[in-house]
Amino acid sequence: MGTIERIYIAPGKRRKVKRIESAELEAGSGIVGDRYHALALQYVERDMPVPANHISFVEQEKLDEFIGRHALQVDYGDFRRSVITRGIDLNALVGQHFRVGEAVCYGVELCEPCSQLARIVHKAVLTEMRLTAGLRAIILESGSVRPGDAINTIDESLADLSPVNNPLNGQEILSNSSSSS
Repeated sequence: MGTIERIYIAPGKRRKVKRIESAELEAGSGIVGDRYHALALQYVERDMPVPANHISFVEQEKLDEFIGRHALQVDYGDFRRSVITRGIDLNALVGQHFRVGEAVCYGVELCEPCSQLARIVHKAVLTEMRLTAGLRAIILESGSVRPGDAINTIDESLADLSPVNNPLNGQEILSNSSSSS
């Protein structure tokens, strides 16, 4: 079991992130108030597939290692991930359903660092954090999250992930391997 340590939203592309004390995760679209949520709503209005970038997670332990190795004076928010976690291997959540706070998410892919992140934090982020820069996920069930909330995998044999309870069932999911922060 892991926990949420911090939550951030970005009001627009390449705009400074804002740390928040709680968030509403909306199924099929993202964190209410975040730029990816606003973009998802635009896609839905146009009857287009929503990109699979509803929310991103990164392990605080991995950030601490990188920050310490390079003696950086940066905020966790500078890494431009939505949720900072502790005590969970996020890479193991790729292809898995998991509960975060009251919401249910599905791990889509690793969230590799981009050139924008290298400009903000340090150029070494591109090579040193290639496999540890986080997880990109979609939100399947809406719910509230706040620091201290648990993150747990869901035993899929016991979970009710039927079409009725999965708002993305049948919806095309676009990979975001080349998207920027």
